[in-house]
Amino acid sequence: MTVEPTTRRERQREATYAEIVSTSIALLRDGEDLSLRAVAQRMGMTAPALYRYVASYQELVDLVAYEVDRAATERFRAAADTLPEDDVAGRLCLSATAFRQWAHESPREFGLVFANPIADTSCARREMLTLSSSGHLFTDQMKAIWESNGFPIPAVDDLPPAAREAVLDPLIPAESEGVAEADRGLLWVYMQGWTQLYGIVTLEVFGHMDPRLVESGDLFVDTILRFAPRMGLEHDLDRLEALIRSHLRD
Repeated sequence: MTVEPTTRRERQREATYAEIVSTSIALLRDGEDLSLRAVAQRMGMTAPALYRYVASYQELVDLVAYEVDRAATERFRAAADTLPEDDVAGRLCLSATAFRQWAHESPREFGLVFANPIADTSCARREMLTLSSSGHLFTDQMKAIWESNGFPIPAVDDLPPAAREAVLDPLIPAESEGVAEADRGLLWVYMQGWTQLYGIVTLEVFGHMDPRLVESGDLFVDTILRFAPRMGLEHDLDRLEALIRSHLRD
């Protein structure tokens, strides 16, 4: 199949989108407010000119959040790739640890991505944001553990009605198409695990925890290890703890 070459105008448009994203990230890292006006000013554009690319503040946030998440996920994936493919438990633990490190290093980017609601919103926004890369990576990694050791998952029909709807028609970023409907209880386990991972990292990043526990990472490690048996990893806890701690300060 022949791929049609992009036109000069299309290349210029893509380059402008890339500049919008990089400028927005620079504003966040400089501690400045993210706004259409601030982005336009730093790019040397007028606000009306910028509106031809992003029509609203929410559209700007969605665009930047998607690209930030995509880039961060490459870091989480790279951490996992330091281990063999068959070390499915270790790979998930290292990605989760890299997620924590990134969140601490880039709190405003973390907040932009994970404090940007995607449920109960327009279909167009939801469709874009549920493509979020990190959700798909972590779902895939948990699925690999399940395929490896067959830990128990709830039957879909045994879930509460709202939970059943949530796993059959997810409104969160998750790789659901590769999971048969009869096995969608796996997504319920994933949601439970993600809630704990996100919760502990959010409390750490935004200063709602004893700083000694943040510095040591003890509560983070404990959270991961307490959930590990839910994935059939109760016999691998010592190794996983040593692996996580060896990467906490990388």
